[in-house]
Amino acid sequence: MDEPIDTPATRALEGSGLRFDPVRTARPSSAEESASFQGIELSQLLRTIVVRRGAGDYVFVLVPGGRQIDWPKLRAHLGVSRISLPDAEEARAATGYERGTITPFGAEAAWPVIADATVAATPRVAIGGGAHGVNLHLSSADLLAFLGAEVVDVTHPAADR
Repeated sequence: MDEPIDTPATRALEGSGLRFDPVRTARPSSAEESASFQGIELSQLLRTIVVRRGAGDYVFVLVPGGRQIDWPKLRAHLGVSRISLPDAEEARAATGYERGTITPFGAEAAWPVIADATVAATPRVAIGGGAHGVNLHLSSADLLAFLGAEVVDVTHPAADR
C-alpha cells in the first residue's frame, strides 16, 4: 500500500470536498518528462506561475504545458503597465513553496488565481501538489470553481515568437 501523500497542499485540501487523485512520480527534469511520468498530455499539466503586480501584491497564473504567458495580454487584463516575476526567494516568501512546487493550495496567502482560457477547455488537468514529483489530477471545472479562478486568454503557444 502506498503511503498517503502529505504536503501543505494536500493538508489544506483535507475536508474541502474537492475531489482529486494525488499522483507521485520521480522528480522530473522538464514539463514534458512530468507529463510522461503521469501518463497525461503536456497540455493537461498546469504550472502555477507567481506574478508580482506590486510590492507584496501577487497573482497566481495557471499556465498549461506547451504554453507561456503573453505578457501584454496579462498586463491588459490586470490593468497595469508593469508586472514581473519574483525571484526564487521572494516567490517562496509569498507562497511558502520553493520554485517547482508552487500551487495555490496551501499557499501562505490566497492570492487571486487567473487561469488561461485553454484550461477550461481541458476536461481533466494535473496541478502541482506542493512537493517535487507530486501532482493532483482533477476536473478542470472543479479546479476553476474551487479556486474562484478568473478564466482569461493570457497565454500563447510556447513555439510562438
